[in-house]
Amino acid sequence: MSTQKLPLLALTRKASAALTAHQLVSALGAVATAGGPILGAAVTNAANGDDVALDVLGTTTLIADGAVTDGMALEVGADGAATENADGMIVAIALEAAADEGLFEALLIPHGIILDTIA
Repeated sequence: MSTQKLPLLALTRKASAALTAHQLVSALGAVATAGGPILGAAVTNAANGDDVALDVLGTTTLIADGAVTDGMALEVGADGAATENADGMIVAIALEAAADEGLFEALLIPHGIILDTIA
């Protein structure tokens, strides 16, 4: 379980739903939809209507939805956790392995970057 991270940019958003630290969050401040886009990852827990900091560039700590391996391309899975990319948007790359529901460090992938191949 890792809580190491090196965010390069964090933004504050108004939570439009209850958020848990390390969940992937949409631009609207809600838990990101499975396979969909993100703005960033919640730094702390937040209630609906609270201001919440989101890591949006750099590395962050995420929650695993299923086992994660180092170097795995990730998409949004269940409940805003990160899961192996199947056919959704790639939102991050795992920088270490984690068991299901474990915390791990990942590199956030800004929108608009196209990854030709993931080793």
